[in-house]
Amino acid sequence: MHQLKIAATLLCALCAGQAAAQGAPAKPGAPVKPAAAPAAKPSGGFLPPASASANVIDSIAVVVNDEVITRNEIAARVRAVEGAMKSQNAPVPEAADLQRQVVERMIVERAQMQLAKEMGVRVDDSMLDRAIGRIAEQQKMSVQEMRNQMEKSGTTFAAFREEIRSEIMMQRLREHEVDNKIQISDAEVDTYLAAEKAAAADKVEMNLSQIMVRIPENASPEQIAARRARADEVMRQLRTGADFAKIAATYSDSSDALKGGEIGWRNADRLPPLFSDALSKLKPGQVTPVLKSTTGFHILKMVDKRNLADTTAPAPVQQTRARHILLKVSPTMTAADAKRKLTELKERLDNKAAKFEELARLFSNDGSASKGGDLGWLYPGDVVPEFETAMSTLKPGELSDVVETPYGFHLIEVMERKSDDQNKERVRMAARQVIRDRKLEEATEDWARQVRDRAYVEFRDENK
Repeated sequence: MHQLKIAATLLCALCAGQAAAQGAPAKPGAPVKPAAAPAAKPSGGFLPPASASANVIDSIAVVVNDEVITRNEIAARVRAVEGAMKSQNAPVPEAADLQRQVVERMIVERAQMQLAKEMGVRVDDSMLDRAIGRIAEQQKMSVQEMRNQMEKSGTTFAAFREEIRSEIMMQRLREHEVDNKIQISDAEVDTYLAAEKAAAADKVEMNLSQIMVRIPENASPEQIAARRARADEVMRQLRTGADFAKIAATYSDSSDALKGGEIGWRNADRLPPLFSDALSKLKPGQVTPVLKSTTGFHILKMVDKRNLADTTAPAPVQQTRARHILLKVSPTMTAADAKRKLTELKERLDNKAAKFEELARLFSNDGSASKGGDLGWLYPGDVVPEFETAMSTLKPGELSDVVETPYGFHLIEVMERKSDDQNKERVRMAARQVIRDRKLEEATEDWARQVRDRAYVEFRDENK
């Protein structure tokens, strides 16, 4: 899951910045409450201007739809980001540029969190506890040890929990809004495999950084020209010897801006053709010309590159054939109702009073219901971690207890298992995943831009 991938970075950023952020709110999306006076609640989507009274120690900096970002929140985030960048020896941009980047990132986060709440995305405490348990396991410590380590460095565990809750919510939102809408045809897979075969002898992996100047949705020709001029100015500075990472942190509109634009190691086949074609001509240390995509203008730096030696066929992996009954939480089906119903169904199955496939057809809320809940043969990674963990503990013919995942509540039965080496279908599945990853990155950037552009954003004068 996404929250596990960002766990180490989040731990570092929290520990670096929390001491400077004491008094800042822990939960993204919640306005800061002034110490001396309660915060005013929005009315009709707007907040009244902050009072000029000497008792007011905070004020509104930005209105995002019907919520606010205060100056104290911004200052706390700036200190946290600056501390994290320094701890990683990353170049820190000028104070005004750093604040501008931080504010933009907070606006994007706030708009996405609002959309998640509007769509009913929720992460309850039990799911959050399991996610934090996996993060602690990744850090090779217990939850209590991780908590103690945070508190020693000034990080409150409550703040960490809410950061993880927000990350999970936004990941689930992205899965619904972006991931689930990506379609890959058999023709695309055929084309990819043919290209792979032709290029097998010359595979390289590239370590990349980028600067992206975003084009607003439905931008006018004048706006596009202005963004192009900004990209050209960035290129001019790079050509005169400016540090790429610092320029990225100063000018880039991408989510990786405050990491110096660092993308990391990527195979050429996992990049859009626009990028891979331009990068194929570069040596380490060189940058591309300004490239225009549907989301903006890009400048990519080839930090390093390496050849990928051909590897032998992978070792056989275990496949599992499983079936399930899924009950989704809805206005007419609470979590308690779903658990109770599945417990009743399990009792019937344990007592041989019903057949699994019949109950799946009658009750399951999944597309597999018409097939008696049969999910077919599954490779490791084909299902969400909660489902896979429960499934892996079952023997063929064994039925699970009620299992909760982001999709709802399940009864799982393992039907059979087998070991399978590399075969034609698996090769196609791997190709499909590569194409999906390639499309996903661009689609996510485009979706994030649309959410930001559709949000009502008002910047408040500090003197008001």
